[in-house]
Amino acid sequence: MPESKAVIGLTWDPKLPALPFQSKTPSSALNHPQSTALWKPNQHLIDGLFLPPNDPSKFNKLLRKQVIDTAGTAWFDMPAPTLTPELKKDLQLLKLRGAIDPKRHYKKDSKSKALPKYFRVGTVVESVTDYYSGRMTKKERKPTLADELLSDPAVRQYRKRKVREIEVQNQPAGNEKWKIKGRQTFKWAKQRRH
Repeated sequence: MPESKAVIGLTWDPKLPALPFQSKTPSSALNHPQSTALWKPNQHLIDGLFLPPNDPSKFNKLLRKQVIDTAGTAWFDMPAPTLTPELKKDLQLLKLRGAIDPKRHYKKDSKSKALPKYFRVGTVVESVTDYYSGRMTKKERKPTLADELLSDPAVRQYRKRKVREIEVQNQPAGNEKWKIKGRQTFKWAKQRRH
């Protein structure tokens, strides 16, 4: 009688369902999928379970990949947010805040032009005790800081005035004094040139 191998214990080999974004990929990509945090190829599985490598350097490398990038415990493990174009514009506006309002003066910002890596975006909630004129109406509230500044009439007026001042300053110097206007000024202009 042929001996059959006795099965002791249970083995676990999970079958992950096909994800919706994988169904659109070609069949060659399905045959050789890449290793991700959720799915590991069969060569890394032992009885269907993923075991970390025995080599300490490889294990540490694996741990470093899984650590979330934070500002540290002193900053309550604040994570680094993904930088969208809207957030990037808002951060650039905050760096240039000294040019927005002429009556406010701020400390000099750091000399580095790089945007901060760790930050949080919040919403200011007005208190019920604030006076009505101190609050913003629903119409004045905008999703981003850039939109809010563009819609503010006081900032718009200041910006227009500054642009006009710069345009006047950069106008080329006129040559009106050298133009000959008729025969009578011809002698006078000639004398001024010599």
